[in-house]
Amino acid sequence: MYRRPIDARLAQRLAEPRHLMQCVAGPRQVGKTTSVLAVLEKFDAATHYASADSPATHSGAWIQQQWETARALGRGGTAVLALDEVQKIPGWSADIKALWDEDTRAGRDVRVVLLGSSPLLMQSGLSESLAGRFEVLRWTHWTLSECQEAFGWDLETFLFFGGYPGAAPLVGDVDRWRAYIVDSLIETTLSRDILLMTRVDKPALLRQLFGLACEYSGQVLSYTKMLGQLVDAGNTTTLAHYLTLLEGAGLVAGLQKYAGSAVRRRGSSPKLQVLNTALMTALSRRTPEQALADTEWRGRLVESAVGAYLLSRSVTESLALNYWREGGSEVDFVVETPGEVFAIEVKGGLASRHHSGTAAFLRRYPSARPVLVGGDGIGIEDFLTGRVGL
Repeated sequence: MYRRPIDARLAQRLAEPRHLMQCVAGPRQVGKTTSVLAVLEKFDAATHYASADSPATHSGAWIQQQWETARALGRGGTAVLALDEVQKIPGWSADIKALWDEDTRAGRDVRVVLLGSSPLLMQSGLSESLAGRFEVLRWTHWTLSECQEAFGWDLETFLFFGGYPGAAPLVGDVDRWRAYIVDSLIETTLSRDILLMTRVDKPALLRQLFGLACEYSGQVLSYTKMLGQLVDAGNTTTLAHYLTLLEGAGLVAGLQKYAGSAVRRRGSSPKLQVLNTALMTALSRRTPEQALADTEWRGRLVESAVGAYLLSRSVTESLALNYWREGGSEVDFVVETPGEVFAIEVKGGLASRHHSGTAAFLRRYPSARPVLVGGDGIGIEDFLTGRVGL
């Protein structure tokens, strides 16, 4: 079985003396549970895994039952307790804080792993009660290099099918693959990770916004234009909030305009960006042959794949991702790292596309470093695998 590099980090942290809870957070279907179970299988101590992904478990008593099971299995020694989908239990953080502190006072060596399908949904519980008691390991969408190593995919396969490992065995049957992405991933994330767990006054609007973001991934749309295309329209504040919810659930994001000032960025029109190209292709109804033969659409897939890759890196690295546009000049992505700014243009179509945006951006920000991905610049595959990059 392919092991992601982050799996080793979890194993290393659990092997250290008991100090902090490990919170494994990330989108659905990126292998969090599989990774944790694999680590537990090889761990040299008693382990216990339980999932709260069922309405019958939604009480603090369930947490205490699982905790007592881990204590009993440890028999006074070391035990590891892994609780999956824990954010679905009301008041979970307060219950876990009490049990963790009880073990600390008693000198019990129960090491804890908390898994959640959305960093956004876990965040409130963590910050309220567990300050100083946890650290977060963030699982991200699979990269091209991981799909190459695990499944033998080439660039074109990755562009269309994205990086969901659970869907990889279905790529030979596109209709079945598409049904899996829509039913088991998109619908489950929307209905169970967002609508069931968060107050959403206009659920139909949130669903429409998700579809719009997938359709227009890689394009800058003002909130006013979005409202004009949505049936159950709210207001710009509502749309911005729903985009934040969708990003926290690992689906789509709205990149803000780079302006060298956080105040100015917040008022900009967002650039819509999927976090996995499978979300675009599953909803488009195109076949792989149709999608990749269409020069314009393939270009959008490449740009969205680059954006998704950079967004994943921004979760685990000191990297901020924006776009830039002034008048008719545009830079696809602006990446800020400590001490450096990169202006990234993506040439993803089979036809050449001239960019005037980089020169205009450099006149405004002369210390920035220009990067071209595709065309006669860095190879798309080289960039997405990290062989050549920032």
